[in-house]
Amino acid sequence: MIENIITTTEKIVEIYEDKDNARKDEIAALGGQTAMGTNVFSAFYDRLKEIREYHRRHPAARVVDANEDYEAMLKEEPVIEFTGEEAFGKYLDMHELYNQFNNLKFEKPIEYSTYLDIFSQPHNLPRKVKFTRQYKEYMENLLEYLAYFFQRTEPLQDLDRILSKVTAEFEEQWENGTVQGWEKNAQENGHVPADHTVIDLDFYSTVEELKEVGPEKLKEALAALGLKSGGTVQQRAERLFLTKHTPLEKLDKKHFVKGSHASELNGGAVNLKEAVNSKEIALMETKMNKLCDLLDETIIRTKENVVKKQALTYDEMEAEREEEETQADTESDDDEQQIYNPLKLPMGWDGKPIPYWLYKLHGLGQEFKCEICGNDSYWGRRAFERHFKEWRHQHGMRCLGIPNTKNFNEITSIQEAQELWKRIQARQGVNKWRPELEEEYEDKEGNIYNKKTYTDLQRQGLI
Repeated sequence: MIENIITTTEKIVEIYEDKDNARKDEIAALGGQTAMGTNVFSAFYDRLKEIREYHRRHPAARVVDANEDYEAMLKEEPVIEFTGEEAFGKYLDMHELYNQFNNLKFEKPIEYSTYLDIFSQPHNLPRKVKFTRQYKEYMENLLEYLAYFFQRTEPLQDLDRILSKVTAEFEEQWENGTVQGWEKNAQENGHVPADHTVIDLDFYSTVEELKEVGPEKLKEALAALGLKSGGTVQQRAERLFLTKHTPLEKLDKKHFVKGSHASELNGGAVNLKEAVNSKEIALMETKMNKLCDLLDETIIRTKENVVKKQALTYDEMEAEREEEETQADTESDDDEQQIYNPLKLPMGWDGKPIPYWLYKLHGLGQEFKCEICGNDSYWGRRAFERHFKEWRHQHGMRCLGIPNTKNFNEITSIQEAQELWKRIQARQGVNKWRPELEEEYEDKEGNIYNKKTYTDLQRQGLI
């Protein structure tokens, strides 16, 4: 349907532009303008004669009504595929991309909720990871998914035009070296980008000071420069300290790894292929950032949904899903009609305001605030008591490091909850079993002592 609208619109624009002057000639003909002058009646009868002649030759010709096709298309339900996790475009489903991100061999895997916070910030990732084949495939898949999701949820948006504009702005920023995460900051003594430098040699005046950095850091710095990273800590420090006052292109080739980029070019110009890959990856990151800006609300909803699910059991999630499906089935046009509700009473099961006496009976005009839930408001005593077992309060207690037990019912202040938890811990410490006072020992005569007294008497030789 959308493709037909776009095609028809393009045809209308082409007609109005009138590059072949066909529209201008037709308007002139309708006005009776001919080579002999203006004669409206003559033009009218000539046109009528042509129409009659046409229908005489084609008596079975049928008038085609284009509206019929459009009406049939409008009656058809659009088939848009969403996964269960996406909930018809309400949330993002990025579990496959999350697994792919964790496989990029970072220091340690991260949780899915953390991934949703950082996936839109590729400029914080180390440069060495971005040049790997796995990272390029990950960025391609991420960009493809976000674009496909945006097209499904915003079908009237012209994504191609948006991305073409982003590409034009990117080309200008790339020439100026101002692309975020890919800035052109080179060292004064060489041609190596600053992101590849692990250690700043300006802070070290001797090899002995440089040795204190440690063998692993020295190895990373040498590998980033294309130098040999083997040997003892002393040898690594001496090899790296050479680059402080000597540019890479003037170093002896024996210091470089065989077949490395720096060895082949002798520390000279940047590899053309690497530059092309850098630009390609940077462009994908820029497009991805633009799509994340467009889908900002969806990303926030997805984060909230993930946090909510972490505090729910399987039965609660199933009950909530069934409730959402029931609500979607029972929605009708009557619900959209404006209901007269001047007192702003809550809605009942029938979609109408509840009686005022019921509103007063349950105390729904009384507001309860809970600081642990992020200062959320609960109206009525029943809703307030029930919220202590709901996911939001449980999540708040978990963030405070306090178990959500019956001892903490009716407590909404963070300070009160922490003080009570301290008192409970202290009380548990007093009631704790202490073997030196409570463990019993018996001597030969049958006298009972605790462990401490028995040990003291035994040392004194009295028993």
